[in-house]
Amino acid sequence: MKVGCIGLGDIAQKAYLPVLSALPGTELHLQTRTQATLAAVADAHRIPAGQCHTDLESLLAQGLDAAFVHAPTAVHPEIVARLIDAGVPTYVDKPLAYELAESERLVALAEERRVGLAVGFNRRLAPGYAQCADHPRELILMQKNRVGLPEDPRTLVLDDFIHVVDTLRFLAPGPIEHTVVRARVRGGLMEHVVLQLSGDGFTAIGTMNRMNGSTEEILEVSGQDTKRQVLNLAEIVDHKGQPTLRRRGDWVPVARQRGIEQSVLSFLDAVRAGKTLSARDALATHELCERVVREAWEQAS
Repeated sequence: MKVGCIGLGDIAQKAYLPVLSALPGTELHLQTRTQATLAAVADAHRIPAGQCHTDLESLLAQGLDAAFVHAPTAVHPEIVARLIDAGVPTYVDKPLAYELAESERLVALAEERRVGLAVGFNRRLAPGYAQCADHPRELILMQKNRVGLPEDPRTLVLDDFIHVVDTLRFLAPGPIEHTVVRARVRGGLMEHVVLQLSGDGFTAIGTMNRMNGSTEEILEVSGQDTKRQVLNLAEIVDHKGQPTLRRRGDWVPVARQRGIEQSVLSFLDAVRAGKTLSARDALATHELCERVVREAWEQAS
């Protein structure tokens, strides 16, 4: 199976390449315009020179069976559209694009061409979060915080807060009937944002504070007099009377803990089976993010 990896930045090197390069029966091809990075990454993963490319056309000429896109978000539309036009099933880091219209265009193009398209919402497959789907979820609380990092609202929401938005949607136990957005934007930079989703018998609240005292990610789901906490995707605390703590095993890879390994394997299994994956549900997350951005700017004006 010939698999292309486009973009060799931090997320590709730390999370995806250790998984992809270890898969049996996979011929991995790398592509980036930066020759020094290409050479260094290829050497680290023992990728032959013939499987290294500095332009997309050279990569496509190899007859790829699947592709992973880890290039900067700004160039996602161009790269993903080219892959879809070439009939290559594509997995792309979130988001599809910064602008909703571009994301809609890519999803429509994939459906028109009948080519699989998947967006990397790995937290849905992270063990700690996936297990929360089996827990009572009358109240869902998620916070993802950073230190001293206010940012342009669209960039913050689409590159980072989108994980919170998608996790709330994933864990919501029923249709979302009400949506509330609150945000603090000063000098054109978003400092914090709060999203509340609710429906019949449940409320889900997601927050991001970019002026926080620490970098952290905390998920809590509760209901029926029980509560489960997931701390930084690594520790699970169940509360029912006395709390019980489960830590990530010493030998569990970070890519598995964060659901990245599972996302890669699931995508490639679908490709092998001839299943055409749809990004239509992922588009619903992008639509909700667009609403967050719009209402944040309205509150700032």
